[in-house]
Amino acid sequence: MTSIAEAPARQVLPAEDRYAAELAFLAAYDDGPRPPGWKLTPRAVTTFICGAAEPLRLARSHESLPDRMEVAPKFVGERALVERCVVTLAGQRGLLLVGEPGTAKSLLSELLSTAVCGTSELTVQGTAGTTEDAFRYGWNYALLLAQGPTPQALVASPVLTAMRAGRVARVEEITRCLPEVQDSLVSILSDRRISVPELAGTPDATIPARPGFTVIATANLRDRGVSEMSAALKRRFNFETVEPISDADAETALVRSQATAAVHDAGASFGVDDAVLEALVTVFRDLRSGRSAEGWDVERPGTVMSTAEAVQVAASLGVAKAYLSDGDALDLVPGHLLGVVRKDDPSDHARLLGYWDGPVRRRAEDGSAMWRRLWDLREDLR
Repeated sequence: MTSIAEAPARQVLPAEDRYAAELAFLAAYDDGPRPPGWKLTPRAVTTFICGAAEPLRLARSHESLPDRMEVAPKFVGERALVERCVVTLAGQRGLLLVGEPGTAKSLLSELLSTAVCGTSELTVQGTAGTTEDAFRYGWNYALLLAQGPTPQALVASPVLTAMRAGRVARVEEITRCLPEVQDSLVSILSDRRISVPELAGTPDATIPARPGFTVIATANLRDRGVSEMSAALKRRFNFETVEPISDADAETALVRSQATAAVHDAGASFGVDDAVLEALVTVFRDLRSGRSAEGWDVERPGTVMSTAEAVQVAASLGVAKAYLSDGDALDLVPGHLLGVVRKDDPSDHARLLGYWDGPVRRRAEDGSAMWRRLWDLREDLR
C-alpha cells in the first residue's frame, strides 16, 4: 500500500521541476543585472534554452551546487529567435509566438516563463469556450452569497495571479478564444492593472501589475481566421514566428531523444534503429515541404507533418517493438504514417500513395535496401 505521505508520481513534470538543478546553477553562474522580477539574467535565460557549447564552471564554490555543469539545448531553433523573445520579455512587452502546429511554440513558451520567473504553470488554455474570467477573475459563489463581494470571495485567474506576483502568464492557442474574450487582454497589457467594480470603495478595487509581469501567447497559423485578433490587441504583442526545424540531422536527433524518453516513460527501452528514424524523418520533411531531399516535387497533404507528429510515430514504433512485435520496426511505418496523413482529410490518402509511387519507388530503384523494403510495403497503405 502506498503511504499517504509519499508524493504521487507524475506523467509530466513542469520545466521548473525537470530543470531545477540547471536553473539554480545558472542563477549562481551569472549574477549580473536582472530585469525587475527575473530569476535569471537575460543571458542566462538564453543559455538555459539554447544550451552552452562547453561545460560551465562556477567562479566560486556553493555548498549545494556542483562546480561545473553541462547545459544541453532544450529548444531546436535559431538562437537569434530566442534572444529576440528574451529582449521582448525584458521590456515587459507581450510576446506572441506564431507558427505551424508542432513547431514547439508551447515548449518555447514554457521554457521562457520558467527561466524568467520560476514557474510555467500560470497558463490559460484558449478554446471556443474560454470566458473572460480566465483572463480576469471569477467568484467563489458560496462566499459571494455568504459575504457579498469581498477580496476573499474573488478567484484570481492565472493572468491576475501573474500580475500580483510580477510573473509571466501564458495563453495557449489565443486565436481559439472568441474575439471579445481576447480583447479583455487589451486593457491588461496597456494599463497593467485590473479594475474590480464589485469592490469599489475598497483598496482592492484596482489590482496593479507588479514589475516583471507580462504575457506569452501562442497561435497556430492553421487557426488563422478562426478568431482573428483585433488590431488593438496585435499592437500590444511582439510577434515571433517559430519555423519548422531546417536541419535534417537536428530534427532526427530531436525525434530520437524525445521518442526515447516517451518509450522509457511507457516502461520499455527504445527499439527503433537509426535507419528507421532516418526514413521516418525524411518522409515527414518531404511531405511537409512539398519537395524531396533530392529535389523531386511532392504533393503536400493538407495535414501538418510536424516534428511533434514524427516524435509520436517514432514513440509508437518503439512501444510496438517493445511489447507487441518481434519483427522489423520499418514494417510498421506505412500503417502509422497512414493514420497521421488521413486524420484531417481522407483525400490525403491518395497523396501518400503518390509519394510512395514517386520518391519511395525512385529511391528503391536506386538500390537502397531500406527504401526497397518500404516500397514492398506499399500494399499496407491501401
